[in-house]
Amino acid sequence: MLRGLRLGILLTVDGAIAIAAVLAAFLARFDGAIPTPYWSYLWQLAALYMVVRLVIFVFAGMYQRLWRYASVGELINIVFVVTIGTAVAYILARLFWGPQVMPRSIVVLEWVFTVGLLGASRLTWRVVRNRYLAPSSDSPVESVVLVGAGDAGVMVAKELHNHYHGAIRILGFVDDDPLKQNARVLGYPVLGTRHDIRRLCNELAVDEIIIAMPSASRQEIRGIVEICQQTKARTKILPGVYDLIEGNVSISQIRDVDVEDLLGREPVKVDLKTMSQYIKDHVILVTGAGGSIGSELCRQVLRFGPKQLLLLDVCENNVYEIEMELRNSKYQYPLVPLVKDVKDRRAIDDVFRRYRPDVVFHAAAHKHVPLMEANPEEAIKNNTMGTFHVAQAAHAYQSHKFVLISTDKAVNPTSVMGASKRAAEMVIQSLDAKSETNFVAVRFGNVLGSRGSVIPLFKKQIARGGPVTLTHEDMVRYFMTIPEAVQLVIQAGAMAQGGEIFVLDMGDPVKILDLAETLIRLSGFEPKTDIEIEITGMRPGEKLFEELMLAEEGVGDTEHERIFVAKPCKLDGTCLDGVLQEFIQGQLPKDEQETERWLQRLLPDFHIVRHEALPEGIKAAR
Repeated sequence: MLRGLRLGILLTVDGAIAIAAVLAAFLARFDGAIPTPYWSYLWQLAALYMVVRLVIFVFAGMYQRLWRYASVGELINIVFVVTIGTAVAYILARLFWGPQVMPRSIVVLEWVFTVGLLGASRLTWRVVRNRYLAPSSDSPVESVVLVGAGDAGVMVAKELHNHYHGAIRILGFVDDDPLKQNARVLGYPVLGTRHDIRRLCNELAVDEIIIAMPSASRQEIRGIVEICQQTKARTKILPGVYDLIEGNVSISQIRDVDVEDLLGREPVKVDLKTMSQYIKDHVILVTGAGGSIGSELCRQVLRFGPKQLLLLDVCENNVYEIEMELRNSKYQYPLVPLVKDVKDRRAIDDVFRRYRPDVVFHAAAHKHVPLMEANPEEAIKNNTMGTFHVAQAAHAYQSHKFVLISTDKAVNPTSVMGASKRAAEMVIQSLDAKSETNFVAVRFGNVLGSRGSVIPLFKKQIARGGPVTLTHEDMVRYFMTIPEAVQLVIQAGAMAQGGEIFVLDMGDPVKILDLAETLIRLSGFEPKTDIEIEITGMRPGEKLFEELMLAEEGVGDTEHERIFVAKPCKLDGTCLDGVLQEFIQGQLPKDEQETERWLQRLLPDFHIVRHEALPEGIKAAR
């Protein structure tokens, strides 16, 4: 009923406009004194124009548009539809009354009046509705400043005005472009540059700052956020341009600033063609498929159309969760859930014999440094022997590529975990020398948001009210987002020829103390005032800083600007062969002392930190 009423009102208004435009055109043409001969058919002519226009408007869908969102695009549509109507009505008028019915100047004037009156009616309704008919809000009005007066900022301003009119007051824009200074955008002033944010927040009592710069670099965003954190205003951000679909902006996409916005880097440029060539229509195995890296590998591999994707993990819950997620995704390719342990040689051999994977991404690993210090023999079993079992099966069943996910902790390792991963690198390099399979390793540092990493820990501690615990005030780490790391891993796999250790460009190292303070501020608190920061002392196996390659490895460039290749070190083949034979025979270190001696055969300078240095809770657990 309401739709019928709305249509009736619009038809009545547009019919009146059509008649008024014809009459106004004649009055304008003859300076208000219409000659008597024209009066005989003037009203018939006006009726003809009205009928023609309404019929064409209906067929053109003019009454299916929501005119409260009327804009320049709607005005262009009006011009197009009116032009068609004018041509049709003029042709019919000449057929009914002859060429003398109306001077051509009246045709032009009628067109101008119709376009003007129709456009004015639509835009007037929008103004009246937004300003006077919008529902009032009982909530306090919040003052907002938008950082970025570009396309994204304009769209955000429109969305805020349309959805929160009366509840949000847009004070204006902040933009560093000198050409925009002192200008107005959508009627809102450009108040200054980023350097004026603190002053504006104090003078205008700004409640919220929204950063609407989706194409800005992470470094630029970091600088703006640091300025915003010096004010009392809340800071929110529009996601990066690669997170938006076709440039559309909605209020739901505006969110709180997260640490990923500050530590992440520019989007990775990858060669999708080469990446898809070795994955599409091939059987792909991902070990550790339910972990942080493994699950993201599964998500991204599925995009390239594998013949079959094997999801292998020792934890049944992990396998279940990633399988259910992928089955509900838009990429529907065959999935095989495998609850297997890489330490179980027979189970791994059975997987390879049954499914014959073409490409293996080996992400299964124990990665927590303190836990592996407390359980060193388990690091060897899982990280080194497990890698050997999977790699040996890949060799035996002639997989094309084997990609080991390694770590920067494998370089000059001071922890059992790092040493076990360095030993795993040596294992696959040894196999590569005698296999048709291309064995490679990919090293990178910490990934943002992975399970058990420092950022989720800090967030939990902040949520509890603190303190946030750091092991050392000078500790620094490299960070990379999980999707970025996985994209580069897949790209490195495409470049693999066999035997390489690829090293991902991790950018600049981040001081963990600065990271903790940033997270506290992003949570709305002040470090050391609202949330205490406590230094607990370095844990066993930890370093103040991580390295990405050994001094003797050197570094070489690849065709990708963020992937480097370490030159392989000379390996002791006899020693390695002995180690691998022990794996086959099931001979493994049983305790801390045996683990240390075992690792020193491959890494002579390595020493395990003695138990006395372990935290009390871990010593008790042993």
